[in-house]
Amino acid sequence: MNPPYIVVVEDEATQRQLLIDYLGKHNFRVSGADGGAALRRLVQRELPSLVLLDVGLPGEDGFALARWLRERSGRIGIIMVTAASETVDRVIGLETGADDYIAKPFEPRELLARVKSVLRRAIHAGDTIKPRVRMGRRVLDLERRLLVDPDDGSEQALTASEFDLLKVFAENPNRPLNRDWLMEVVAGREMEAFDRAIDLRITRLRRKIEADPAHPVAIRTVRGVGYMFVPSKD
Repeated sequence: MNPPYIVVVEDEATQRQLLIDYLGKHNFRVSGADGGAALRRLVQRELPSLVLLDVGLPGEDGFALARWLRERSGRIGIIMVTAASETVDRVIGLETGADDYIAKPFEPRELLARVKSVLRRAIHAGDTIKPRVRMGRRVLDLERRLLVDPDDGSEQALTASEFDLLKVFAENPNRPLNRDWLMEVVAGREMEAFDRAIDLRITRLRRKIEADPAHPVAIRTVRGVGYMFVPSKD
């Protein structure tokens, strides 16, 4: 089995080489790119398993490149590297399709752990996520970004943040998800999300997908944590 292929996008040559050498020692195939043009050339040649993407690149920044990568493939793992740790950077990174982020300065071991974690998710994404996911009494169409009634075929539109939330749940079945993390995923879409946190959004989604919103079975509350999507067994 070929080792995962990683591209390190970093404009500072010394830092880029350090990352290439470190990841190479841990049995990854690694290429370096100093910006968007070099990244595009590498991706045209071979689709990477993961891209380590610096946010503060000159010219075309990391957020724009993350969007471009995500348009190319949903299977590429993307880790944003930022010099800042403010929430806004994390939110924008997640909104552009990144899988994770890490703030400079970081410990090499922490970076390695995040790389391995994202690679595991990326490798299995195609096996776990299908274009249509049953959620309660509805089916989430991930390609068309809407809900479908499996009985009569009727469709129900979703706002961008509602779709983002349901997609996150679909990607993380039977896994308790923290309220604050869910907020970060959707907060950049609509200012309304900053109001009563995630709870109002969940209440509205339950009305759309649960047979009995007062007694939810698809999106369940996990005390002290947040919420968890439980797929139906049928």
